[in-house]
Formats: sequence, structure tokens, C-alpha cells
Amino acid sequence: MSRQITYAQAISEATVLAMKKDPNVLVMGLGVDDVKGIFGTTLEARKKFGLNRVIGTPASENAMTGVAIGAALNGKRPIFVHARNDFMFLALDQIINNAAKWKYVYGNDSVVPIVVRGIIGKGWGQGPTHSQSIQSVMTHFPGIYVAMPSTPYIAKGILMKSLESKVPVIIFEHRRLYDFKQYVPEKRYTVDFGKAKIFKRGKDVTVVATSILVHQALKAAKIVSDFGISVEVVDPVTISPLDEKTIIASVKKTGRLICADTSWLRCGVASEISAVVAEKAFSFLKAPIKRIALPECPCPVSRQLEEFFYKDYQDIVCACFEIVGKKRPNNLFKEKEEDLFLGPY
Repeated sequence: MSRQITYAQAISEATVLAMKKDPNVLVMGLGVDDVKGIFGTTLEARKKFGLNRVIGTPASENAMTGVAIGAALNGKRPIFVHARNDFMFLALDQIINNAAKWKYVYGNDSVVPIVVRGIIGKGWGQGPTHSQSIQSVMTHFPGIYVAMPSTPYIAKGILMKSLESKVPVIIFEHRRLYDFKQYVPEKRYTVDFGKAKIFKRGKDVTVVATSILVHQALKAAKIVSDFGISVEVVDPVTISPLDEKTIIASVKKTGRLICADTSWLRCGVASEISAVVAEKAFSFLKAPIKRIALPECPCPVSRQLEEFFYKDYQDIVCACFEIVGKKRPNNLFKEKEEDLFLGPY
């Protein structure tokens, strides 16, 4: 259990293993061939397999996604990388109207096994068009699987699984997770779609959190445990398909639900999970569901505004106290965490 690698290294390792196993796997995207290699995730693949299989593309997202879909229809296994998921807006027509619908239109006789990686979340003053989290947009459409890996182990396993799938898969990676280290097996393995992971067992409150907020939920759970609040932390891993069974079973046990997501509240992932529980486990709820998501305005640029805008463990701690009806102690958050994230440059 001594081999610790980062989230970025785990993605790189999965990519290289897949490219070794299957010569049809290739990497495409703006910047995948540059010296930084998308936080280092494509550097090893470029070194081992060269520019014929790690292909830098121009800033023509819709056209190049069409090329990737065409390649997938002809036996290739493209991994299309968007260094900022915001640029995926330009490729929505290809993703939604072609990749997602193809198997339905052609009665499963033909499929589009494409994997799209998009980088989400708070950066370093990236502002309203470069630090969004657009998972709810992609989850809305049938025919696409959407994953939000929270750890290096899950990131490697879900990418390996995606490269075996016949369904188009979009993987949203939070940029602040790339340096997170964990034990990851060197060998090949997969992580299933639609199977949530319970990171911590608890009996008072269920917190369903996505991506980097899983770690914030675990930190919050540790803090409130000192005040007698036992929190169960559930990571859905994939938000489409969604493991409703595990989430509902947890809520039936605790009677309380907090949903935390990296995107906006309205029609977002936190809202969808809340709706599922309200519809299927309402009678088990001891308190109204709480949702933690971004406020209804674009992502800010200044660091001071970012501190108010993005959600973290403090928001989850406050929600835990409120949902169990306990008064939160004053001065609970005395220590201010230093932001050490520098980005890839």
C-alpha cells in the first residue's frame, strides 16, 4: 500500500495502459501535446506513443469533436480533452446530437465509444468563462454517462472503464484534485458506472457530495463529530447513471440529506439528487433537505469574491448543525486555510 501517486498521474497511467492494450486508443485536444500536457496527464502518453496518437488540435471544438466521433465510428477509441470544460459549450451539438443519440437513431447497430475529459472548477482567478462546472448540462441528456472522480483511485478506474464502454462518457476532473495523492494499484482495474462509494459511515446525516466536495464533506464530518453529529459521506462517482439505491438507503438510515455540488443550484446535480430522495424516500426524512451549490451569479475573478462564491467544508459544517437542529458554536472556524494552488503555469 506504499505506492502513492497523484490524481494526474493516475489519469496518465490509465491512459498509457489503455494505449498499450489497444492501438486504437488515441488522445486529442487543444494542448494535449504541449510541454505541460494538461496538468501532466498526457505527457507520458506523448512520450511513449508520439504525436500520431497524442494529437494537438486547433481551437475548433465542434469540428474536432466531429472528427473524434467519426474516428470512433470507424473503430478508434478517442479521448478528447478540454483543458477547460467551458470550451465544451462549443462542441455541444456534436456531443448531444451525434454522440449521445447515435445508438438510438441506428437501433444499437452503431455506437460512438468516445471519452471526453473536461476540467472543472475554481482555478486561480479564472473568472466567469474559465472556471465553471457544467456537469448538470451534460447529465440532462440521455445517451451519455457522466463521471466526477474524486480520488486518484477512482480517476484511474473510471477512465479504464470508460475506454471499454460502448456509451459516450464525459469525465469531469476538478483542477484542484490533480495533486491529491493516494495509493493506486499499478495494475489495470476498473471502477463501475452507477455505483456510489460510501467514504464514511454515519447515522445522523447523509452528505452526498461530488468531486472535490467529497474531501470537504469528510473534513466537515470530522469537525461535527466532536459535537456528537455522525455524518455519512456518499460519493455518487457517476451522476449519470446515478446510484439512487445507495443514496436512498443512506437517507433511510439517517433521515437527513445534504447535497453538495460544485455547480449552480438551479436544475443542478444537488437539486436532482434532492428530487430523487424527496420522491422516493420522503417519509423517512426528519428535516427538510439542504442543498449546497454555487450562488446564482457567474464565477468571480478576484480572490476575495472567490472566497464567498465557492463552497467548502464550512458550508457543510453549518448545514449539518442546522439540519440536526443544534446551535453552531461561535468561532468554530478560527483558522484560515492558505490557498496554495498555483495552476499549471
